[in-house]
Amino acid sequence: MRAEEPADAPKLSRRHLLALGLAAAPAVAMAQELEQDDQPDAAQVAPQPPPTPDTKPPDWNRLRGQWDLDWGEVDLSAMLFASNPRPVREAITRHRQALDRNPITYLEHNNKRLQNAARAAAGAYFGVPLEQVALCDSTTSGVGLIYAGLGLRYGQEALTTVHDYYVTHESLRLAARRTGATVRKITLHDGAESASTPEMVRRILAGITPATRVLALTWVHSSTGLKLPIRAIADALKPINAQRQPPDQILFCVDGVHGFGVENTTLPELGCDVLIAGCHKWLFGPRGTGVIFFSPQALARLSPIIPSFLAPDAYSAWIGGYDPGPTTAARMTPGGFKAFEQVWSLSEAFGFHQMVGKTHVASRTHELASLLKTGLAAMPHVRVRTPMSPEMSAGIVSFDVAGQSSRDTVSHLRRWRIIGSAAPYAQPHTRLTPSIRNTPEDVAFALQAIAAMG
Repeated sequence: MRAEEPADAPKLSRRHLLALGLAAAPAVAMAQELEQDDQPDAAQVAPQPPPTPDTKPPDWNRLRGQWDLDWGEVDLSAMLFASNPRPVREAITRHRQALDRNPITYLEHNNKRLQNAARAAAGAYFGVPLEQVALCDSTTSGVGLIYAGLGLRYGQEALTTVHDYYVTHESLRLAARRTGATVRKITLHDGAESASTPEMVRRILAGITPATRVLALTWVHSSTGLKLPIRAIADALKPINAQRQPPDQILFCVDGVHGFGVENTTLPELGCDVLIAGCHKWLFGPRGTGVIFFSPQALARLSPIIPSFLAPDAYSAWIGGYDPGPTTAARMTPGGFKAFEQVWSLSEAFGFHQMVGKTHVASRTHELASLLKTGLAAMPHVRVRTPMSPEMSAGIVSFDVAGQSSRDTVSHLRRWRIIGSAAPYAQPHTRLTPSIRNTPEDVAFALQAIAAMG
């Protein structure tokens, strides 16, 4: 059905990345500079700028050799749960084997150092210092930590939309139930295909009241693939916040998982206060890992929910019976014993993306998504739900097939050995999500399968 991967696919191990001076190097260098477990939170360590990747895009067919996927299937579900590329797999194996040999001493010597290295690598990737990065287990856990940690009170409200995912809605509902705050949902558009930046910004501003303290949105909607104009929304909030005292200003919090690892941008460029993203999707990172990025203003308003093992004064404050002080990103990182080999391998995931180049990743993902949308739009029995414009979409392509439920469409695709998914919403759509692992031939094969449904 499809050509096998080339036998000469390069093996980009961690050693190769370092030897080539690629992006894993800064994360490793920062990790070596980070202080040991009983030292401060390495606040003095500034993230080094990532290396500049080759101006030419990589050979995408050769790059596919980094994944150990079953190439007899066409996996168009990067948005769900990703396979790891070779450098990440090798790092996980290396840490797992070391833990199996010397579980206590390897943990003692490496845990805080490697978690801080992961925070530094994430910060270098997304344009902030590690002091503004927390680690979490997933988008879901990160969203829950943020909305529970905001401490909204009776008389205050969180503003979200009817389009947001279950995790945002449920996290806000649970937080409001505990505190007596209010959650309001507005409609951003009359259809994702025709949504526009001016109209969405207008509706958000119209929905804000004096009681609004949190704006809870999603960067790329997993139902329709609509990408929100985060920068434009952040700019629209500035005049409102300028008229308020800091405790009453609106914090702009974003579930960013379906833009993170796709778009070539940073937290400062987006302008939101908090962005949460799991790393086991578009980033192809270790399973059970995620990151939370904060503005300093957001950290000042948040409180930790789960005790941290990463904060440098966590145990001393407990033993000494004193307040550990202001909220830090380290204190927002939940403690506990985890799948450490996964967490510690986050640096390699960010290094892999930096090696490929964020510009190239974004360009390739949009190229394949646009190819898929264009092909689907030409079919009379298909309605594309995702905006055609790259400015209003990322890698998710949502569509409906006339006379077929999304479940039926996914089942049909599985018979063709194409992996898609159905959006778990009240109005489900079929989703295909090409990524840098895929090829134009993968997209053409999926289009052939969908055309056969007409």
